Amino acid sequence: MERLPVCECESVHQDVVDAVQPQLLDDAEAIDLASLFKLFGDGTRVRILQALRVHELCVCDLACLLGLTKSAISHQLKALRLSNLVKFRREGQNVFYSLADEHVEAILDIGLEHLRE
Repeated sequence: MERLPVCECESVHQDVVDAVQPQLLDDAEAIDLASLFKLFGDGTRVRILQALRVHELCVCDLACLLGLTKSAISHQLKALRLSNLVKFRREGQNVFYSLADEHVEAILDIGLEHLRE
């Protein structure tokens, strides 16, 4: 395994540390952000988000598109909904899901752009 280069001295650049310190996230915010990114760590959830980026869909539509059970899709949608990544609307007996806002689309776009560079 390749070793990362490290400093060979023990000096701290205090001016840089002092400039960065006030901009660090507090522990609670860092944990919340890490939890958000964990949701993007599952291929099924990413595929659901990508599908919803194209068009709002019901659970049956998503199950057909992704080749999964309605139960599996519902389970993933619950996690995405609780994290405010998707929203839903009722129309009669149907429930349609869509991305919660443009921020979710931006996260997907930036991630894909990074992968494709």
